[in-house]
Amino acid sequence: MLTVLYHDAYLTYDFGPGHPFSPLRQRLLVSALEALGVARQGFVAPPMASRVDVLGVHDADFVEAIERASGGEQWAGMESYGLGTGDVPAFAGMDEATRVLVGGTLEGARRIAHAGARRVLTLGGGLHHAHRGYASGFCVYNDHGVAIRHLRAAGLRVAYVDVDVHHGDGVQALFYDDPDVLTVSLHETGRTLFPGTGGIEEMGRGPGRGAALNVPLLPGTADESYLDCFERTVPHALAWFRPDVLVVEAGADAHRFDPLAHLALSSHAFETLFRRLVALADEHCGGRMLVTLGGGYHLDSAPRVWTLLYHVLAGKELPERMPEAWRREWQGRVSVHLSEALHDAPARPSAPGVTEGNQETVRRLMERAAAVWMGNCEVGQM
Repeated sequence: MLTVLYHDAYLTYDFGPGHPFSPLRQRLLVSALEALGVARQGFVAPPMASRVDVLGVHDADFVEAIERASGGEQWAGMESYGLGTGDVPAFAGMDEATRVLVGGTLEGARRIAHAGARRVLTLGGGLHHAHRGYASGFCVYNDHGVAIRHLRAAGLRVAYVDVDVHHGDGVQALFYDDPDVLTVSLHETGRTLFPGTGGIEEMGRGPGRGAALNVPLLPGTADESYLDCFERTVPHALAWFRPDVLVVEAGADAHRFDPLAHLALSSHAFETLFRRLVALADEHCGGRMLVTLGGGYHLDSAPRVWTLLYHVLAGKELPERMPEAWRREWQGRVSVHLSEALHDAPARPSAPGVTEGNQETVRRLMERAAAVWMGNCEVGQM
């Protein structure tokens, strides 16, 4: 049974007009689910994360800086905390708004660790670029970091799989030396996309060596190459690591319509990807799976991808079409055409040379990983 976490206070995480990370994306999604007959009364409103929760993964001076910015204060040097930038402009109430999103992901972790929940989806979160001491890439506090820390405190080994188009650098950095947290990120190569990290050589540090895996993909990667790279890496990493719970960042920005990146996935690839992640959670984690949203900046494709996500996680039959009443309600309020069908047109092939380039990257990555895994029995067992 799927637990869905959502609170209207999620919408207060708002950097202002024109910013890509807009709460309009969640409004479109929740409205679409309601129009498809999903009872909003069944959603769980999670509590806000506490200051103590956030301090579990973030430096005290950084939290104090967020609180100052949240109160409207501007000061010289705030940029050193990643604040007051184009990506992370400060706004009144920033601290509370972010702790609401963190609270959703943390509540999901609590329900899995202590209440027997299996599949949990929060209709927000995914702030995977936030680092211990600075904000980055639209992300203030790191909700995954707080949730994973809670799962670890409960004695659970955690595999974090990030399918957002951007490298999950913040989560990786928080657990880079932890042998009981596996981080796997499939993303557009940092040679062409923010944050510029996530190469195959980034594999963890010290006792965590081997517990970080990065799959940097070439621009123009479409369905068949992306899914091939997934199958050549993620199932093997999970089989080696033997996690107790799977945490997933389900960004929708690898879609071919997304304006901020250069991959070319269709909705069909996302459906396959989500079904595989569910199957892998069932195979390795007893079905325990905590899923957040993340990036996704095209106001037609992102709500459709996340509608797919909800239905796959809930085990429900997919609707063929987006609700006509929903399209009529929102079409005049967004700048893109809202598709009638849930799924895109048939997938396009990857750009020339991309499949071969990705295969070579994965070959080199898995050679490195196998060498570390075979020689590092402290981190996991083959």
